[in-house]
Amino acid sequence: MGYPSFRLVRNLFSKGFPTCLPDRQARFACGNDRKGHGLRGAIIAIVLFVLSGCTMAPGYTRPDAPVPADWPSGPAYKDSAAMSADKTVADITWQEFFINEQLQMLIALALENNRDLRVAALNIERSQALHRIQRADLFPTVVAAGIGIESETAASRAAPGQSVRIHQYSVDLVVSAYELDLFGRVRSLKDRVLEEFFATEEARRSVQISLVAEVAGNYLTLAADKELLKIARDTFESQQASYNLIKRRFEAGASSELDLRQAQTSVDSARVDIARFTSQVAQDENALALVIGSPIPAELLPEGFSEITALKEFSAGLPSEVLLRRPDIMQAEHLLKAANANIGAARAAFFPRITLTTSIGLSSDQLSGLFDGGAEAWSFAPTITLPIFDAGRNLANLKVSEVDRKIFQAQYEKAIQSAFREVADALAQRGTLGDQLDAQQSLVEAADVSYRLSDARYRRGIDSYLNVLDAQRSLYGAQQGLISVRLSRLINLVTLYKVLGGGA
Repeated sequence: MGYPSFRLVRNLFSKGFPTCLPDRQARFACGNDRKGHGLRGAIIAIVLFVLSGCTMAPGYTRPDAPVPADWPSGPAYKDSAAMSADKTVADITWQEFFINEQLQMLIALALENNRDLRVAALNIERSQALHRIQRADLFPTVVAAGIGIESETAASRAAPGQSVRIHQYSVDLVVSAYELDLFGRVRSLKDRVLEEFFATEEARRSVQISLVAEVAGNYLTLAADKELLKIARDTFESQQASYNLIKRRFEAGASSELDLRQAQTSVDSARVDIARFTSQVAQDENALALVIGSPIPAELLPEGFSEITALKEFSAGLPSEVLLRRPDIMQAEHLLKAANANIGAARAAFFPRITLTTSIGLSSDQLSGLFDGGAEAWSFAPTITLPIFDAGRNLANLKVSEVDRKIFQAQYEKAIQSAFREVADALAQRGTLGDQLDAQQSLVEAADVSYRLSDARYRRGIDSYLNVLDAQRSLYGAQQGLISVRLSRLINLVTLYKVLGGGA
């Protein structure tokens, strides 16, 4: 629907509205006063139009999702089809998904204390209040007013026989500038604010899902770094024992200084790692405390990575079912609906606006006689305004609202595309992490056997200590790699929980 011209508006009102209804009540209301037929009929039609709740906003149709109907397939996604098909992420609560009791308690603390989530909840309250403010414009505002006026006119200017002092007192109930929403301008603005309120609720859900995932990710990272610290300490103790043995053999002339210095380098390397991971663990605890928003009880901190139980499996579902349930996408759609409703308000600005100002009360020139009989007073002042020339302001506002809708539609479609990419990346990683974990576990086992054999051959004098040092470094690196892959696998599940929409 385009914007109306002045001729269109003039024709609309020059044709008039239905006058009298053929029933007895309508004939009584219209009577035989033909001059009042058109006015009374117009008032009836206006009331019916107002009560109908119509707006000039265009009909809303959800845009088609600009992504494929299925997730990508290929070698990287081979494990995705094996995901449990009984439930999708949106059907699983975070208490069901994160089955570790310590982690559940930490998430509960974060939901209670996190400041970002608190701001999101306050934004909902603010948006709800704004909606009530906008909705109030649909109803008349009635106020009570008491007025007392005393004035005095100079004697030289007073007419003969009139009092120089004037007293006026009144008590009134006043309806001030109530707009009859004939063309849905106020309703469109109310609908826009309502959709913005819904968008803030989805924003809060999005913050909550991100918060739950961030707490889980920080918890798992802290557990992994503690496990790495433990391995570094175990390696240091082993290397220190080897160094002490070689030092005694060197002092006895059974080992060379080269073996002693090589053993010392491995000890010092382990010491560096201990210091590095000690610092990293402290930083992880600080990050976790920030996300949770309060000090963390010591009993809720993980001791290591081996105690972390697996997370619940779930189905990826179909893009059309999963993506449109993501709170950030639902937020983008509500903002699109708000922009759509704003077009109705911009269109209505081209049509007449009728406002009613009325009052009923008591008026007297004596305060003592204000409530005596015969003091009643009332006034009724309807106003109609019709835009004739505004230098293109209304037309420009309509253009802005239409462009805004296109912008929000593009942002909505981009949100779906970004969400599809996030899920596809997480599924691709999931499809290969199983093979990585198996290969890394095999590597650790092989490196462990190689280290034990090299150490035995050195103790028997068959090989140099350099072979032992290389084997131990390979084992140490393989153990670190195994923890990294295990962490990646659990973080991947957390990421899938987040990008697939999460549960409440």
